[in-house]
Amino acid sequence: MPDLTHVHALAATQHGVISRAQALDCGLTPAQIDRMVRRHHWRRVRTGVYCTRDDPAPPLAARVMAAQLAHGPRAVAVGPTAARLWRLQGLLRGPGFEHVHLSVPTRTGGGGSGLCLHGWNVAPGETTLHKGIRLTTPARTLRDTVLLTDRATAVSVLDSALNQGLVDPADLPALAAANAGRVGAPRSRPWWGLADPRAQSTLETRLRLICHDAGLPPPALQYPVHDSTGVIVGRADLAWPDWGVVVEADGHASHGLPDALYTDRRRQNAIVSAPERLVLLRFTWSDLHHPKEIAAMIIDARRDRPAPVPAAPVPA
Repeated sequence: MPDLTHVHALAATQHGVISRAQALDCGLTPAQIDRMVRRHHWRRVRTGVYCTRDDPAPPLAARVMAAQLAHGPRAVAVGPTAARLWRLQGLLRGPGFEHVHLSVPTRTGGGGSGLCLHGWNVAPGETTLHKGIRLTTPARTLRDTVLLTDRATAVSVLDSALNQGLVDPADLPALAAANAGRVGAPRSRPWWGLADPRAQSTLETRLRLICHDAGLPPPALQYPVHDSTGVIVGRADLAWPDWGVVVEADGHASHGLPDALYTDRRRQNAIVSAPERLVLLRFTWSDLHHPKEIAAMIIDARRDRPAPVPAAPVPA
């Protein structure tokens, strides 16, 4: 076995991957590299790039780093890939979810298995280094992502970036304008105005869009509900206070564990027991396939709103 001390030290700084040129610089010979691959100590993930860890499914960061090593120092992670590296919510699993989007000047096309190359001109001020990976800034990431996704996904990603404070709401008009002339800019231009920094989950965003399309935009998000003493007992995801209707987005994250389920149900019970006598509707991911029914239930809840219960008099 060759001395792999320097090789593994370098690979550790690159999410477990290393290029053939780097391995040669660390003192390995071509024959030794080929032997490491042949004996399954290393695994080729890109042409001339190897994963040094025993991981049949390298994480996103490793796959992005491998692609950048294969395509040179000007390769930058962009669009949905950069959004995932920034940990933005909204990108749902499905065809193409695991593809690595990379901008390489003058190069476009497939670029190999699971790789989408874009020939975009990304200015130096629009790139940064995050955990050793070259990627676009949050602002540029949003500009690219909205061009490559559908409306619900784009608005969900925008909401997530705003909620995490990665971009400022006041910057969105300028970002939308900066996309002028790019493929996909006209259809995505109205989406920027639908973003809301108060949104806390992708399911909540998608429910809000359904309500918006039905002419029922919720006046309030994260609506505070108080008990008879004025203490906040919970916050509803979407609310129509004048109608006495609130909506909860019941995603898997809230109810994955028994303790979380108990806590959330306790909060929801407190909401419906509050003096406002709110009608609480709960929707899950499967309900998104029935947008008309969601809108109808909200309207019906408004019509069936129970009479408010007078608050108990406060002792003098």
